[in-house]
Amino acid sequence: MLCSVDGTDLKLKGSGSGGVAELSALLADNEVQYGYLRVISGDAESKRAKFVFISYCGTSVGALKRAKVSVQKAEVKKVIKDFAVEIHGENPEEITEDIIMTKVRKAGGADYSGNLSNK
Repeated sequence: MLCSVDGTDLKLKGSGSGGVAELSALLADNEVQYGYLRVISGDAESKRAKFVFISYCGTSVGALKRAKVSVQKAEVKKVIKDFAVEIHGENPEEITEDIIMTKVRKAGGADYSGNLSNK
């Protein structure tokens, strides 16, 4: 899900099942946006759904709108409460599957994905 800020309202910009690629394609350089993304994390032993909260403030957003992001984000987080990871970006290159999944794995603790560096 991706919402954009329109004055004091959030407007649904898109939703779907296309993952990070679909979400990042909707990110706009001149908008403040908030996303909620479901990803699958885990290893061969267990897979589980994790949720990611994304705040995005494009590089062309004016100073006044940019200053309001922290207050707006707090209000949005009153509704979107359950997430494993929070990510903030200012350009689409900061909202990629690699970056998101690395943060999700780090937040998840144990990782039994075959890392045998300690043996």
